[in-house]
Amino acid sequence: MRLAPGSVTLGVLAGGRASRLGGLDKAWLHCCGQPQVLRLVRRFSACCGQVSISANRNPERYVTHGLKALPDRHPDLGPIGGLDALAAGCTTPWLFTLPVDALECDSRLLDALAMAGGQGACAQDDDGLQPLFALYRLPELRVAVANAIATGQHSVRGLHEAMDLPIVRIAGERFGNLNTPEALVAAGCEPGGASDA
Repeated sequence: MRLAPGSVTLGVLAGGRASRLGGLDKAWLHCCGQPQVLRLVRRFSACCGQVSISANRNPERYVTHGLKALPDRHPDLGPIGGLDALAAGCTTPWLFTLPVDALECDSRLLDALAMAGGQGACAQDDDGLQPLFALYRLPELRVAVANAIATGQHSVRGLHEAMDLPIVRIAGERFGNLNTPEALVAAGCEPGGASDA
């Protein structure tokens, strides 16, 4: 199954505190000459008709670039809080999520997840399970996230197990992340300035 762009929202999870990076806002790290969040949005713009960002700080920076930033409705829950915010704000049948520090992924990932039986899926790359790289049918996600929050189960992996979400193996790929200073150096990333192009 190939999804029409108008049926998919790209949801970028950018609400983390980046404590291992001294609190840097990963969304506005400059990678490959542009802010990380804009790099991801541009990479997936052709296959996702709408974009939402789960973000808990610097909302004005997103507005400047025409992006919708959604703060957590339930603070301090980690990625589950971001998924809840994205699901609540989504108006398309499908939500495709990525962490804002993703380095090496493109539209082929969305196609692979969409081919997993029509109910969505999460990805596994050569480094292992990557639960934040996932495709969800919106009604099922909303119910599952609400149940997870109500019962205090804040693990994304647990959410996927409750949804019986398939895992799609993406062989030969490493999506990468920007979780440590060493990872920033290796990726050639640096803190963004006040004016982001």
